[in-house]
Amino acid sequence: MSCPNNAAPPKGRGSRRPQAGSALDAALADSQARPTPIPQSFAELGVPAPMIAVLAERGINTPSEIQARTLPDTLAGRDVLGRAQTGSGKTLAFGLGLLTRLGTTERPRNARSPRGLVLVPTRELAQQVAAELEPLARVDRLRVATVFGGAPMGRQIENLRRGVDVVVATPGRLLDLMDRQVALLDGVSVAVIDEADHMADLGFLPDVRRILDATPADRQCLMFSATLDGEVDRLAQRYLSRPAVHAVASASASVTSMQHRVFLLDHGDKVDVAAEIAARPERTLFFVRTKHGADRLARQLVSRGVDAAAIHGNLNQNQRTRALDGFASGRVRALVATDVAARGLHIDDLDLVVHFDPPSDHKHYLHRSGRTARAGASGTVVSLVEAHQARSVARIHAAAAVQPDQLTVRVGHPALRIVAASGANRAAAVRDAAQLRPAQPAHPTSTRRTRRPGKRSRRTSAVPRQSRAKSARSH
Repeated sequence: MSCPNNAAPPKGRGSRRPQAGSALDAALADSQARPTPIPQSFAELGVPAPMIAVLAERGINTPSEIQARTLPDTLAGRDVLGRAQTGSGKTLAFGLGLLTRLGTTERPRNARSPRGLVLVPTRELAQQVAAELEPLARVDRLRVATVFGGAPMGRQIENLRRGVDVVVATPGRLLDLMDRQVALLDGVSVAVIDEADHMADLGFLPDVRRILDATPADRQCLMFSATLDGEVDRLAQRYLSRPAVHAVASASASVTSMQHRVFLLDHGDKVDVAAEIAARPERTLFFVRTKHGADRLARQLVSRGVDAAAIHGNLNQNQRTRALDGFASGRVRALVATDVAARGLHIDDLDLVVHFDPPSDHKHYLHRSGRTARAGASGTVVSLVEAHQARSVARIHAAAAVQPDQLTVRVGHPALRIVAASGANRAAAVRDAAQLRPAQPAHPTSTRRTRRPGKRSRRTSAVPRQSRAKSARSH
């Protein structure tokens, strides 16, 4: 697999022969050891001018390292295996190549048969990837559609029947549509597997293999992940033909831009400590182990005056979207998430992640913590640890190459107050920016929210009433 970069990719699944795991390790080590490419413009990388203009409108003028490394190979039609940390620009790394190749290939749009396929592990990631691709796709009048569970299947079937160029999908729902013969993959020319390691963690790889087996043998395949080991290694060996291997950073590389802290506390103080942190000026992302635990903590924070919501697999799509939109806009101050949601969340300018429950292992610690300190920014990661958890948490930190500061705290502890006051400057800057915008018409609801904060908290709670959920589904 660690073939020379100028080697021509043989076509056909018969040429995809397994390689020893050490060959992949050697290729990754060699790639990461190579000097970082001198930043090039998107034009030098071969991105079409209309797409460059769309990127410029979003303030993206220089390619990230993973984009600079992988785009030449992607645009040349090679299979690509990319490892890069969260927030490094992986979506554009594969998205620009995918859309450029489809845009330069003349082929009528066929019903039920997309030309591009992007597989992702979660609904949230599917929506975020599609949102990033759609403005670029419009340049060449390409149509992007999402396919994921928890949303009406009828609408997704109708989109496919009308004809789409790119489908961004989670494996389970896509297989459902394939079984119904409303999604045909024999016309796919470029397939992308994003967050492959998280797919493995969730047990999705058998579904991924079945999906890839339904695509043409000579299609181009791009695989991106934060870690490339175990089952992901075997997936790459089976479906990538002499790929160009690019590694710009290991999964733990971003931990150096985070401040890691452990707050030792009694079980009886845990929720009150969490509430003191959550009441800070900026937003806070909490992680718990279970869906019921997410709902419970969100309710407990709301009861203590914090606008909080939960996100997990038991919520329908409208509920999940409301929670995410509320958190992204700042209306919801604290978002409580399960591990399944960790890899699908992309929240700009998030500076604090709290592990309310310890993660199961160091990989989950890194995935959770990676929601902050994205794209070169800094951030803080706090673990709330009870005495009986201290030893296992210490092992997780050691495996993640993290050396946290450790303190025993109770409500009102000076170190806790510092965390609770963090983000004040950022929040003030947001308020100042809002004051510079043109005046908007007054909204009476603002006054009502000020007078009745409890009412607002109930509206943003993670556990909507059935009537609200039923109403949301009609929108």
